[in-house]
Amino acid sequence: MSSSALSAKFFYDEAAAYAKLESLLWPDGPVCPRCGCVDRITIVSGKTARMGLKRCGHCKRQFTATVGTVFESSHVKLNLWLQASHMLCTSKKGMSSHQIHRTIGVTYRTAWFMTHRLREAMRSGEFVPFGGNGNIVEVDETFIGQKTDMPKRRGFAHKHAVLSLVERGGRVRSFHVEGTSAVHLVPILRANIAKEASVMTDELASTHT
Repeated sequence: MSSSALSAKFFYDEAAAYAKLESLLWPDGPVCPRCGCVDRITIVSGKTARMGLKRCGHCKRQFTATVGTVFESSHVKLNLWLQASHMLCTSKKGMSSHQIHRTIGVTYRTAWFMTHRLREAMRSGEFVPFGGNGNIVEVDETFIGQKTDMPKRRGFAHKHAVLSLVERGGRVRSFHVEGTSAVHLVPILRANIAKEASVMTDELASTHT
């Protein structure tokens, strides 16, 4: 990747990043993601207003261009998301979370969150967090198969752990995880479930963190 590859303003300026995303998603002007209206949409301003926030005069909903995209429900600045997306898409040898962490100046935990979302979106062709608008998301884990490097024994240590998310009346998404502790599960839950979702789990303590 050349030194000038990330020189565009939208990689470093959040307002420019929103303008870029809006031009890609709404070439003919803003569209309300809730009711689909294209008129009576105003910009929400003020000290407490989020970047890129708009309001639909029809359904009264506030929204930004990130709704329904991989960037939704994230506190990471949009220009950093665009940097990470560009690096993942253009690197011939791949790009690790550690490389993203060092290059764009976020914590490793944040870089892991970002790369996980982006890779999932690339794999499935879309990424919309589960449980938007307060919908119910069920979370459960199971153990299947047998790890080739471990002898069969009682319990689940020799089996592969799988975490599944099920949106009531909708989608299912499953992940092969290293274990069922909070360190393994919580980043996946945060990356894939909308903050307004109602989450239902079994008694596994790690999913209640």
